[in-house]
Amino acid sequence: MSEKQKTLGKEVSLSGIGLHTGRQVNLTMKPAKENTGFVFVRTDLEGNPQVEADVNYVTTTERGTTLEKLGVKIHTCEHLLAALVGMDIDNAILEMNSAEPPIMDGSSKFFVEAIEEAGVVEQDQNREYLVIKEVMNYVDPNTGSEITIIPSENYEITTMVDFGTKILGTQNASLKNITDFKDEISSARTFSFLHELEMLLDSGLIKGGDISNAIVYVDKELTPETAEKLKKAFGKEEVTIRPNGILDNLTLNYPNEAARHKLLDVIGDLALTGVKIKGKVIATKPGHFVNTQFAKKLNRQWKLQKKKNVPDFDLKAEPVFDINGIMRLLPHRPPFLLIDKILELSDSHVVGLKNVSMNEPFFVGHFPKEPVMPGVLQIEAMAQAGGILVLANVPDPENYSTYFVKIDKVKFKKKVIPGDTLIFKIELIEPIRRGIVHMQGYGYVGDSVVVEAELMAQVAKTKLDS
Repeated sequence: MSEKQKTLGKEVSLSGIGLHTGRQVNLTMKPAKENTGFVFVRTDLEGNPQVEADVNYVTTTERGTTLEKLGVKIHTCEHLLAALVGMDIDNAILEMNSAEPPIMDGSSKFFVEAIEEAGVVEQDQNREYLVIKEVMNYVDPNTGSEITIIPSENYEITTMVDFGTKILGTQNASLKNITDFKDEISSARTFSFLHELEMLLDSGLIKGGDISNAIVYVDKELTPETAEKLKKAFGKEEVTIRPNGILDNLTLNYPNEAARHKLLDVIGDLALTGVKIKGKVIATKPGHFVNTQFAKKLNRQWKLQKKKNVPDFDLKAEPVFDINGIMRLLPHRPPFLLIDKILELSDSHVVGLKNVSMNEPFFVGHFPKEPVMPGVLQIEAMAQAGGILVLANVPDPENYSTYFVKIDKVKFKKKVIPGDTLIFKIELIEPIRRGIVHMQGYGYVGDSVVVEAELMAQVAKTKLDS
């Protein structure tokens, strides 16, 4: 899966009826700049107000997820958002001349086809991920609904649903990788039970309902009174029940279509987290309320992760340079060699690792009863990692040394003590010119930034003895 952000190749439009509003609506999906996310635009209202696909704007979750910002509403957004996530889109403008996207056939299929027609293009900026490192969950005590997420390299989802009816008992659905969304999930249609349908009709909802865009499971006797209501609502001369317990002549796309649609809803609702996810979601009896509550929890975790600015490093990966490789590049030697491994290296950044051991010679005097790594040595270790960034591109690094010119904006945020694994990430602030290197460095222990500094150094050829 690409690490670059993606948007649509061109704008694309489709029209239909809103499920609950019953209004004709035109939807136009347009390309958007990097870091835009998904933004709804109401072209039917003065000033074309925008509503971002942000879980903090969720107001109601009855029969669909509704967003509201400054009085402007977007109803039933989840099927469209699921299609965008499933097609690996990061940024899109979603213009509508009504409050609700068209329901189409009650699935994401037509949105997926429109996105395919528009094409998907890579953008310049890298994609960000909410990387799940520990188990998180949310339980709704009123319904027993529960969503859990566990660490995984991919975004995968499993749903387990139990409707407590004979006609539709327990069903499961799984998506091993979000890239399979189009083929395995996108055409799963929304559904309702007959007893719910009666209540919705009596409440004036599902004005755009039609037997072609919602599977109706008949979980009660179809009385003449109910049949009359349905005939009137759907404009049919007759309504009948098929042997599989489904109203009228609609054929299921999958035996577990209900569970697959619930999985589709989970993807659409979790899109409101505002970031791509790396983790495995296990949803038991999911619904829009529990989905969006969990999305709020993930959104808070994402904001915390961004605030800490902690990169994701694989400490088990083969290093770019081990200690012997480092010593071939740097003139430093023990006890003043303060970097043990280089984990990543590019033209503009380096990631280095220092295992802080009680055997460090400086702990003898700093401080014997409460050993703490001196701040100046943390900066020195950071600078040595920065030296690797520079000297790795020099054909004869043994003939060069790196000297500090300036250290600025230094902050020590947490003690570094024996047993810590100190990871440094150093990035160039500007290209190297005339041997002057301007870098921004961060040091991390676990999920915390412990030190940061802006460094300027000069790379100079070592004067050899004549």
